[in-house]
Amino acid sequence: MTYPYQGAYAESLLAEGRAEGRAESRALGMAEALLKFLDIQGIAVPEEARERVLGCRDEAVLDDWLGRSVTAKSVEDVFG
Repeated sequence: MTYPYQGAYAESLLAEGRAEGRAESRALGMAEALLKFLDIQGIAVPEEARERVLGCRDEAVLDDWLGRSVTAKSVEDVFG
């Protein structure tokens, strides 16, 4: 929605904010999925590791951790 006082710059900032919000949501979803997967496998996740996972917003890093979690025997295996 464009208001009369908003120009292209304001619109680009709004679009950027929406994109950042979507990326943040994807990263949080990946982090939660990783923790759930580890829980299902019976791998204990200490609070420090849980905070590290939930605090990560880098989708590439989370994707790497998810890949490692498939063969992990401990949370340390995930962080490699």
